[in-house]
Parts: sequence; C-alpha cells; structure tokens
Amino acid sequence: MVGPEKIQERTFKFACRVVKLHQYLSKMDESAKILSKQLLRSGTSIGANLEEAEAGQSRADFVSKCVIALKEARETHYWLRLLGETNLVAVEKITPITQEAKEIVAILTTIVKNSRNNAAEI
Repeated sequence: MVGPEKIQERTFKFACRVVKLHQYLSKMDESAKILSKQLLRSGTSIGANLEEAEAGQSRADFVSKCVIALKEARETHYWLRLLGETNLVAVEKITPITQEAKEIVAILTTIVKNSRNNAAEI
C-alpha cells in the first residue's frame, strides 16, 4: 500500500494536471467548457479531501474524508472517460491522466478498506 504522504503528493500532481487540462478545454466549445468545470471540481478535490483526512479528529473522520476523496476520484475518472469517448480530447492524449485516475481510485479503495478493517479490529 502507498503511504499517506505518497498518495497526497500524487493527488496534488494529479490536480495540477487536471487544472492544465481544464485550461485547455475552457478554450473549446460549450460542452467542453461545462465538462471541464465538472472535471476541475472533482479532480482538485481528491487531494484536498486527503489533506482534510490527515487532520481528521478520529479514525471515523479519517475514513469519512477518504471515502469522499474516493468518490471524487471515481467521478473524475468518469469525466475523463467521457471527454475521450466524445472526442472532445483525443483518447491517446487523455489516456495517461485517465490511467492515473484509475490508479488513484484503486489506491484509495485499498486505503478505505484497510482503514475500515483496522477500525473494526479496535
């Protein structure tokens, strides 16, 4: 499993990529602009929620914030796939960031499952 600092740094870098993609898409047609706003909101909130989780007041608070981050990561993956499938961005250009979103979802799923299992053992 990836440690908390590692995933926080990874999601920060991911958010930076999302911001750059949003800037690119915001110069396109109306549908691209609308989707880019959705992507920007969800893609930048993943890391923000992990930062909040790190300062959680309890294990339950930590898990709750991680679950929110996971939901945002899943949503971000959805928007990225939609951008590619609708040809608003060439699939080959968006594949690396879409793959990163998928990996972040997998990592956060593991963090949430392990945190819930550890809480049940206490």
